[in-house]
This record gives sequence, structure tokens and C-alpha cells, in this order.
Amino acid sequence: MNKVNLNEKFDLIKEHWSPKIIGELNGQDVKLAKVKGEFVWHDHKGEDELFLIFKGTLRIEFRDRSVTLNEGEMLIIPRGVEHYPIADEEVWLLLFEPQSTKHTGDVMTERTVGKFEKI
Repeated sequence: MNKVNLNEKFDLIKEHWSPKIIGELNGQDVKLAKVKGEFVWHDHKGEDELFLIFKGTLRIEFRDRSVTLNEGEMLIIPRGVEHYPIADEEVWLLLFEPQSTKHTGDVMTERTVGKFEKI
């Protein structure tokens, strides 16, 4: 049991759209990521996904609407719901998801992370 300083962990992240694991519990990963720009349309067939905004503003597009998340806000995206994250400026976020979650779902792109680094 060690406390985690989120600011110190965010300082270790140098690239965008490449989540890092900062903790694990009950088969879930707690990840931090810095994001900027547009990601890819994707979904997670078997897992829900939690986005918690630590710094900045993240817009998540869905096929039928758009949700804007500001600092201190969170959104849980149910399994199977296609989404497209967009960050006009750098955003720091915390993700909470099952360890089996694939970064870009079944979509493979140059941004797909195969194995998440622990920091």
C-alpha cells in the first residue's frame, strides 16, 4: 500500500494517447493518460469504460450526440457504445477499466497500444 501522487505520475507521461497503469484492483486497471487531438472511432464489446477528467476539457462524440467533460467530471461509457474522443488542448485523464480492455477495441491503428506500461 503506497500512496500515489497523480501530479507526479502525470509528469512521467510524455506521449499522447498512450495510457499508463498506476494501479490495479479486483481485475481492473487504473490508468492515466495525456491526450490531445482526435483519437479513433471505437468501442469495447465486453467492458464499460470510465473517463475522469483531471485537467482540461475532453469532448466525446457518439453516433447520436456529443458530451463535453470538464475538470472534475466523469463519464462511464457502457460496453458496446461506439465513441470518438477529441481534445482540442492537452487533457489529463484517469481511466478505470477491466485489465482485458483493448486500447482501441477491435480497431487497429498506429495509436493502438498492445501492452500498457506501469509507472
